[in-house]
Amino acid sequence: MNPSMPPALMTYFSAEDSADVDALERCFMPDAIVRDEGRVMRGLDAIKAWKSASREKYKYRIEPLSASREGGTATVLARLTGSFPGSPIELTYTFGLVDDKIASLEIR
Repeated sequence: MNPSMPPALMTYFSAEDSADVDALERCFMPDAIVRDEGRVMRGLDAIKAWKSASREKYKYRIEPLSASREGGTATVLARLTGSFPGSPIELTYTFGLVDDKIASLEIR
């Protein structure tokens, strides 16, 4: 499924699909915050490092299943498949958007 998403989210999931961490610069604000697995990553360099380490550790793929938006918050339900216990799982990605870029991301 290819749900309709704001351009920043389309860039994010495209970067995920191609494992292109440099593409994250096009969709995240420089001071963005990501919360995932009990950790907080602040700033673009930390987000790129987190994404590279996660890709190496879990060798995962993400399939967006549905998307919704209310004001500056966009929510995407996605199926995550990879080399981790319980794979595949469905996770909720909650994005805070500012000026058409991702200011925050929480994955649960």
